[in-house]
Amino acid sequence: MASYETLEIERDADRPEVLRVWLNRPERRNAVNDRMMLEVGDLFLSLQTDFTTRVVVLGGRGLSFCAGADRKPDDRPLPDAVSERERRFRVHLGRRASRAIEDCEIPVVGRIQGHASGGGCVWAVSCDFRVATADAVFWYPEIELGVPLSWAATPRLIQEIGTARARQMVMLCERVTGETGERWGLVHEAVAPDDLDASVERWVERIIAMPDPALHMTKTQFRGYSRLFAQGDVSEADGDQIELARRTPGVKERFAAPIKRA
Repeated sequence: MASYETLEIERDADRPEVLRVWLNRPERRNAVNDRMMLEVGDLFLSLQTDFTTRVVVLGGRGLSFCAGADRKPDDRPLPDAVSERERRFRVHLGRRASRAIEDCEIPVVGRIQGHASGGGCVWAVSCDFRVATADAVFWYPEIELGVPLSWAATPRLIQEIGTARARQMVMLCERVTGETGERWGLVHEAVAPDDLDASVERWVERIIAMPDPALHMTKTQFRGYSRLFAQGDVSEADGDQIELARRTPGVKERFAAPIKRA
């Protein structure tokens, strides 16, 4: 398997069918930069031809699953784009990574603690199953920052929790704890922090216990149904939209300013 700068990849020694993918920038609470988006997309796309793995666990090293967009200077930037087409490709890296998680042929369990903010929340919702600490925080801050939510996140969230709750989270930037998320259907199980790994293991074991071909066929069925749900989805252009929004007067200042905590 390829090596990555922002991810840590582990395969269980006694269960090679279990692959653990860690967002690995703990010093920045796994905040998302271009390199991480590129690597998450590359990794999950590569799993389409991984016939050993039967379950993927996606987690974050350190205090948080993922704190969203990295607002500090990039410590691991990608090389400069060499063409307009490459620059546009970069704009769509987040949507590409989210869809790669969602479309992965292998069931994906999200292991969420601390914050799952912005892009981190999108990646969590892209997982098939989500296990979180009761005090974890799911949050889309984009509207507060003056930009629309992108990465095809809105139709995906609507499908998971319904339009009313999705509107509440996206339009009002409401912070949702793991405990509340369990009631809303955003989280499959919310547990005490000390019980997180044991709970994730229960979900892993449940998945492994299922007949692999039937489980695989059923996951692809769900993927097909989600495509029907998203007909008319404008997410193919949402990277362009957010790039335009960032050029709106005042948006850069909002990104630079501290976010008010609830």
